[in-house]
Amino acid sequence: MNDYNTYGEVILAPEHAVVKHPKSLSFAEAASVWMMFVTAYGALIEDAKVTKGDFVVIPAASSSVGLAAVQITNYAGATPIALTRTSAKKKQLLEAGTAHVIATQEVDLVKEVMRITDGKGARVVFDPVGGANFSKLISVLAFQGIAYIYGLLAEDEATQIPVLQMIAKLVTVKAHNIWLTSGDESRRKAAVEYVLKGLESGALKPVIDRSFKFDDIREVHRYLENNGQFGKIVVTV
Repeated sequence: MNDYNTYGEVILAPEHAVVKHPKSLSFAEAASVWMMFVTAYGALIEDAKVTKGDFVVIPAASSSVGLAAVQITNYAGATPIALTRTSAKKKQLLEAGTAHVIATQEVDLVKEVMRITDGKGARVVFDPVGGANFSKLISVLAFQGIAYIYGLLAEDEATQIPVLQMIAKLVTVKAHNIWLTSGDESRRKAAVEYVLKGLESGALKPVIDRSFKFDDIREVHRYLENNGQFGKIVVTV
């Protein structure tokens, strides 16, 4: 979007940025796949190598990347713990495949994660929010756990890092973005193959909240600003 002006009806993109339409998907579904699944894949599979027995904490779980992270965690045999501010989307998150849902404004986040993990903590946190809860996310990590931060939705809040806890548990905090995977030919190829296999098996499937016509693009932005969506927004041309 930043380099090739993809926000339009007609676009020019480099060959490496184009993936053949998966046969099992509609055009709307195919348009909803790559950003969310490759972002989650890069952290959870390529880097953390999440596997059976791992717990993965996923803040903002109702976002498209959050839902992709839930699916990829399940696909890898690990257990997703979805975070959401209130219980309003709890049912949808459970139906989307997450094993546990924590409403962070209603219960004690740290106590709930520790209860779910039998006091061991989660091996991975995959966070696009930052802010006041980030130190709590460090607290719920297991020994030598990893926290990925790939966004700052809580941009008006200070994101504090509890250094002493990090030293005690030898945890790692990593910045993450999709370019690390999409910008490297071999990594990009591996990611595409992984996602395609997941789509073919049915383990991965894009979640579409709502579709809009291109002429209604202003309404799309108003809808997004309300932060009520569950999954991907699609604009049709």
